[in-house]
Amino acid sequence: MIINRRQSLILAAVAATASAAGLGPARADDQVTIPVDKLMASGALPDHVLGNKDAKVTVIEYGSAECPHCGRFHRDVYPDFKKKYIDTNKVAFIFRPFPLNIFDVAIFTLAEIAGDANFYKVIDTFYDNQDKWDGVEKESDAIKAIALQLGFTEDSYKQALTNQDWPKRIQQSGDDAAKNFQVSGTPTFFVNGKQMVGEQSLDELSAAIDPLL
Repeated sequence: MIINRRQSLILAAVAATASAAGLGPARADDQVTIPVDKLMASGALPDHVLGNKDAKVTVIEYGSAECPHCGRFHRDVYPDFKKKYIDTNKVAFIFRPFPLNIFDVAIFTLAEIAGDANFYKVIDTFYDNQDKWDGVEKESDAIKAIALQLGFTEDSYKQALTNQDWPKRIQQSGDDAAKNFQVSGTPTFFVNGKQMVGEQSLDELSAAIDPLL
């Protein structure tokens, strides 16, 4: 096991409340709006912005690496969403971790350590290959295999999993989202502050975004 007992205890300590915070796919009838300046205030983690950071519309997604609903969104909807809105600089898109377990914390730690230029490469790769690591018999070994494919070495991977700063910040970010932004499950989206909970189709996102452009 690459995630050994000591490493699991480190991750578990900072993720102890995460499973209680997440409720799987969130309710689809929530009507919550958070002021954009409050959503965009500096938090425990840096924001990795895709598209035009000065766009009229900001879309924020809170997701879990292991969440199957998040995985389906990123495989089936996100590519077309990216072409339509991010690549054309119509929106600023931000993915924020909402960890539900220690494997989420480990994967999001890898993404943060990879740096801004490679953050989404790590996130996208784990979502694209979710069936190859999530829930398999030796999940930690499968996560390590993907990390090595992404360019981590044995040493840098080990250092990532024994890092204590990023896991604490990742968990704090999730706790803040639950407390301040009423995020209770994944995926949860905010379109200029309007909360959209659960899986969203491209049409549903377009209906929220287009009137704001």
